[in-house]
Amino acid sequence: MTDQVTKAGAFKALHVPGNPVVLFNVWDAGSAKAVAAGGAKALATGSWSVAAAHGFEDGEYMPFDLALANLERIVAASDLPVTIDLESGYGTTPEEVGATIARTVQAGAIGFNIEDGVREAALRETSEQAARLGAVRDAADRLGVPAFVNARTDVFLIAASDQHESLLAGALERSRAYADAGADGFFVPGLADERLIARVVEGSPLPVNIMANAKTPPAVRLAELGVSRISHGPGPYRMAMKALEDAARAALL
Repeated sequence: MTDQVTKAGAFKALHVPGNPVVLFNVWDAGSAKAVAAGGAKALATGSWSVAAAHGFEDGEYMPFDLALANLERIVAASDLPVTIDLESGYGTTPEEVGATIARTVQAGAIGFNIEDGVREAALRETSEQAARLGAVRDAADRLGVPAFVNARTDVFLIAASDQHESLLAGALERSRAYADAGADGFFVPGLADERLIARVVEGSPLPVNIMANAKTPPAVRLAELGVSRISHGPGPYRMAMKALEDAARAALL
């Protein structure tokens, strides 16, 4: 546990505005070893990639026990800190989410993504999500691990880009509520406009995490905007699978 506490502290220290930690998301022990060999400072799973690699759709369709076993193999594959994408927390109540976190910390994780999107509806109410994040914080703290709670909002992900500016105030309200609940970071996937990213960075009390894709500014520019964390989400998995498919096609013709 002492080593896990040290890793958790080291991971949190990587979140520096203007010098963001880059997470090239992994999905199993093999990809974890490859990304670690590439020079990563930490490892992060992406739920979409993990689910796809195991034959499931994203959205907590992958059984939690299987996700946890996969996490344990990733933790064992490297000495780097490992943060896991837990989607909505695998629980309908804050208490159930807290139980999920306890098992995840015991499996070796030093951080988690917890999103406010929900399969049955667009978004949870801010107060409901804050209660769930509070349970996440409490569960990790009870185990003595200062785990990094990355509060993800799907406000921008589920809306068209021309609506993003009108959603900014609501997103920042969520960032403040999530910070008060004990979150350590604010993840805004789907946001790509430089001007809006800068406003989120300025207005959020938490370090800001951007998901990189073809529409987002390059990493150097995101650093200039004050971003603290850059995730690659499903991109690495898709890239690897495309390379595998192309190689198979060439070999099998």
